[in-house]
Amino acid sequence: MADKQWHQRAAALQPDGRAFIGGERVWASSGQRFDNHSPIDARLLGQVARCDAADVDAAVAAARAAFEDRRWAGQAPAARKRILIKFADLIVQHTEELALLETLDMGKPIQYSLSVDLPSVANCIRWYGEAIDKVYDEIAPTAEHSLALITREPVGVVAAIVPWNYPLIITGWKIAPALAAGNSVVLKPSEKSPLSALRLAELALQAGIPPGVFNVVPGYGNEAGAALALHMDVDCIGFTGSTRVGKQILQMAGQSNLKRAWAELGGKSANIVCADCPDLDKAVEAAIGAIYFNQGESCNAPSRLFVEESIKEAFLEKALALVPRFAPGDPLDEATVMGAIVDATQMNSVMGYIDQGKRAGARLLAGGAAARVDSGGYYIAPTLFDQVDSGMTIAREEIFGPVLSVLGFTDLKEAVRQANATPYGLQAGLWTADLSKAVQTARALRAGTVHVNQYDSDDITVPFGGYKQSGNGRDKSLHAFDKYTELKTTWIQIG
Repeated sequence: MADKQWHQRAAALQPDGRAFIGGERVWASSGQRFDNHSPIDARLLGQVARCDAADVDAAVAAARAAFEDRRWAGQAPAARKRILIKFADLIVQHTEELALLETLDMGKPIQYSLSVDLPSVANCIRWYGEAIDKVYDEIAPTAEHSLALITREPVGVVAAIVPWNYPLIITGWKIAPALAAGNSVVLKPSEKSPLSALRLAELALQAGIPPGVFNVVPGYGNEAGAALALHMDVDCIGFTGSTRVGKQILQMAGQSNLKRAWAELGGKSANIVCADCPDLDKAVEAAIGAIYFNQGESCNAPSRLFVEESIKEAFLEKALALVPRFAPGDPLDEATVMGAIVDATQMNSVMGYIDQGKRAGARLLAGGAAARVDSGGYYIAPTLFDQVDSGMTIAREEIFGPVLSVLGFTDLKEAVRQANATPYGLQAGLWTADLSKAVQTARALRAGTVHVNQYDSDDITVPFGGYKQSGNGRDKSLHAFDKYTELKTTWIQIG
């Protein structure tokens, strides 16, 4: 589609900002709404329901009623499978519509909304649909006069709170296994990017997911989000977002009904390039591409780059040659590879970190300034710091923006020690031609995923999550069912 057509479609767009509760579109019971602006140029996209505790009560009640009467959980696995696959097919059919909402809402390039985000969420929902009738229960090896059945049952009402950086992808990671297991779901999208989730709920209903099984309550975290975390009739909550808010969610879960709480949180991932890297050009491409993808607004972004000193100069020369490729552009232009920062608050936060890096003595080699300042939107040039020390703020705290910190090393064990010297443990990368070194170093790195001679390869079949304050539990793969099911043992005496 021509770029002009994307702008025409954006201008004609009239998104529906009402909540989705019990199969119906409704405004917040209080009547309150909030304005939804696009980070591309600050245009007003429309108004969105500002849901609060009363609306959360209504959504949870609808979800509970749907779960208790088994309108979804009671359907045969083959029936639920067909519906989820149809849901995925509808997402594919509405790819352009959903991609436009995603790009307008959070500023990512339309080419990636089309080629990455939408195919990923459709594949996720289809994959879990296919898994429904392929996951078996167990019989325990007990004595001959007893039969012990070990079965998985849906946990009940699942709350899901998702962030703004990958609105649909992470929504899929939460709702697909939860729905496949037979649960009812109440989703709270970020107030910065609510539109695609609200449209998704309509497609779920159209696919055949019964009313009340999938509900969406937009609103602020301290209102709708807190109400979900504290709700006494929510059985499980899945959260992706900052470590600070994740801690609050876990506390609220404990304060209320001790609901199961799963949190996928922040990261400060280390990417280590050794002198025996098998392909330096590939390592440079991966390092630069991964940190600037999605404007650096990725929890697993490899924002700390450790390069062995003997190849560091050559590495930086190649890296600096690639940086201009990621100059921010119009997100509705299909040639753009880096778009807008999600809002002014996030832009100011990232610029604050850049200023701290300068004051701390890091050497700024690229970027470090706002871009496209006449657009009315929020853009930051791809930024690269050299001569960074592990004690600097830019090397310790999650920036969530297009900022790369480069650190040199001469001893791999010391590099690993520094890589692990962080509260986070989401992902890590290692580049070496030595297989023994690769295996030993991967074992030493305290991260949920270690990439060797690549970065950010991904598949729905592998789990995603981290160690330490990067959270608990895993999204994706069959392991996600552990979060949304209860294990029941049934003892039967025979003879």
